[in-house]
Amino acid sequence: MTDYAEMPLKQELIHALVALGWTKPTEVQEQAIPVVLKGKDVVVRARTGSGKTGAFMIPITQMMHGRPTSPVTLVLAPTRELALQITQVATKICTPLGYRTVTVYGGASINVQIDALRRGATVVVGTPGRIIDLVERGALDLSQIKYLVLDEADTMLDMGFFDDVVYILDQTPEQRQTMLFSATMPHKIVSIANNYMKQAEQIIVGDEEQITATGITHYYAIASGGQKFAALIAYIKQYKPKKAIIFSMTQRGAETIHRVLRGEGLDAIMLHGGMTQAMRERSLKSFHGGAQYMISTNVAARGLDIKDISDIINFDAPDDPFVYIHRVGRSARMDKEGRAFTLFANDERRLVDLIMADANITMKEIKLDTSNITTDFRQYFARREHGRGPPRGGGGGGRPYGGRPRFGGGRGGGYDNRREGGNGAPHHGGGGGRFRDRRRHGGGGWHDRERHL
Repeated sequence: MTDYAEMPLKQELIHALVALGWTKPTEVQEQAIPVVLKGKDVVVRARTGSGKTGAFMIPITQMMHGRPTSPVTLVLAPTRELALQITQVATKICTPLGYRTVTVYGGASINVQIDALRRGATVVVGTPGRIIDLVERGALDLSQIKYLVLDEADTMLDMGFFDDVVYILDQTPEQRQTMLFSATMPHKIVSIANNYMKQAEQIIVGDEEQITATGITHYYAIASGGQKFAALIAYIKQYKPKKAIIFSMTQRGAETIHRVLRGEGLDAIMLHGGMTQAMRERSLKSFHGGAQYMISTNVAARGLDIKDISDIINFDAPDDPFVYIHRVGRSARMDKEGRAFTLFANDERRLVDLIMADANITMKEIKLDTSNITTDFRQYFARREHGRGPPRGGGGGGRPYGGRPRFGGGRGGGYDNRREGGNGAPHHGGGGGRFRDRRRHGGGGWHDRERHL
């Protein structure tokens, strides 16, 4: 099969794809579209950036018919940025055929979203927490859903949305067609497939190594404390990234890195969960428009589809190979080559072997010449970083890079809740009761934080 014209698609749909500049299906689209068109449930394992949105929106648009009065398609995404990206594609595919797409997510006016739903929506794309809010308010009717998609499912479950996803699945008809797209297949995804899908056909695009690391060269260096900033600048000067995302574990860390890069005269923008939606959209627009560096936290950057990323820089090394895979998956997209560079503190050398073994990659240590880096980086540290954590943060203060934030102590002191704030769900190191209580009133894990993402 060489192009969309050879698939059993409506002419209006093919014209919409041509208008998008799509002429040939990607590998995941070529494998998934015919299966979905047969009405089968599918579990698709393919790397981020492989064209997965088209793999479900093209066949769904083909199968929708008439003028539904309630939503018939629901797409769940882990973050609002990914939800907005899916909506951009879905709108361009669906609108020429007369179907309307509405996006719903936390951190924006729920009343505006309710008004949009009242005006009619065939396709709803949203984050789990906001979907549940709208269902409980009676503003979103899921009783007519025929097609349900879980996109970036592993990321969604890793963020603590398993109970939310199960709750939403229970609100939809059993006779729906369910599509699950994921880069990896952890146990909880298998559980959903077994319990909520009907004889799902599994589609695997590439083997595990191809899914996680094809085309990416992995480097690392050892640096601790303030040395990390010198190592970062040395890497930038030596390897000259064309366009890079730099990951920080915390919002305040991202702000400090941003000040450092701007102070060094580099074109850098910032993206994290403490920023308003308008600020985040301006940052993304600037990065798409040509800014060279984006400093981001894990959560804020999940699922982002940004073309031509040459380098992923882990200023703070993840201790979970799953997180590493998703970070570096933002380079080498659509079969292009990319680099991943990670800074490990002296007491984190064990993580090198852990990541290499679990992610099935080889990382090469590089020596960076920092002798000509004379900047006193202390000038960029905000005074508040030396004291207590933020009010909605997860504890401990201390110096910003004197040690790993997840090894500190403080209220809610788990790794995940320290990086983005909040007390966290029990498995992320914080308090919080049962799911329904936790989401509304309890320890404020990922479900509360979604309103800030």
